[in-house]
Amino acid sequence: MLVPRIIVLLAGAAGIFASAPASAQFYLKAPTLPSGRVTGAEPGITGPMLPDASPTELRAALVWNLRAALNVAALQCQFEPTLLTLPNYNAILKDHSQELNNSLGTLEKYFVKAAKNTKAGQTEFDRFGTRVYSSFSAVSGQLSFCQTAAAIGHDALFTKRGDFGDLAHDRMRELRASLTAWGDPLVGGRASFQYPTFGPLPVFGNAKCWKKGSYQIKRCGPINIASR
Repeated sequence: MLVPRIIVLLAGAAGIFASAPASAQFYLKAPTLPSGRVTGAEPGITGPMLPDASPTELRAALVWNLRAALNVAALQCQFEPTLLTLPNYNAILKDHSQELNNSLGTLEKYFVKAAKNTKAGQTEFDRFGTRVYSSFSAVSGQLSFCQTAAAIGHDALFTKRGDFGDLAHDRMRELRASLTAWGDPLVGGRASFQYPTFGPLPVFGNAKCWKKGSYQIKRCGPINIASR
């Protein structure tokens, strides 16, 4: 018995959508974001600039930026559970813990060196961390940011230990670009409207709400991620 052609076509289409990556969740065709490897010295790529930072220090800043972005995504993107931003972030913290800790130490030393005073350097480092987190607060780019962060977080799970910094060098330009609102290329290209926001955001100005760059739910309560 021959299977009707329409059933075959529908089955094929179902297979395509079932196997589609997370990026297909929000768009018929995902927008093409600017990409390319960065050094960390480009304006805005690490949030605040790091004057006279060495390549090693810039790499540490990129690592910390990527960690912060994936942390923000873990909090802000749970409206779409299939993106797996929270469980993937938790797995990344475990898999890449050594490199993340080393990058933290490198950045702390940079700020102490720049301030020429341990206490002042630590204060500047804390400010840097707060500004980095704030720089990934997606508003109009909520969907494109979550889609991109989810894809990068997935790739991080398959990145060798010690190479998280290379992933940050390769994907930070794309991640920064995702913070802008993008429309679907098949229905009009770049967005001329703002996507709905999801909030409120974490309490960036309250130091007790943060520990080593991670938001402390037990201290400051859960983040309401429902759509307004």
